Amino acid sequence: MFLLFLLGTACLFCPCWAKFQDSVKGTATVCHKCRRYHLGLCYGTMMSCVLKYKQFCATENFYVLTKSGKSMYHYSRLSCMTFCEDINFMNFKRRTEIICCQHSNYCNLPEGL
Repeated sequence: MFLLFLLGTACLFCPCWAKFQDSVKGTATVCHKCRRYHLGLCYGTMMSCVLKYKQFCATENFYVLTKSGKSMYHYSRLSCMTFCEDINFMNFKRRTEIICCQHSNYCNLPEGL
């Protein structure tokens, strides 16, 4: 038991561990992660997520439908999404737009909203 503790401690404090983590981050695509993003601000904590197999950076834009039938931007949700697909769907009260990307780090930041 003590041997496992010692091995775990050695791995944490090994100077090579930081270089290994940096090399993994350098090859992986990183995305923004925020539950409620609006006009350049994250209302909550802006975090990041690293893409895994079959994942994409995703931006979910939520719009409120007015009585005249026009959509008005409300907020966005930024995340890593598995099997992401660009899509628009709406019901009687709101419209949701999903935009997927994986071409560069932090590509899921909404532009023009």
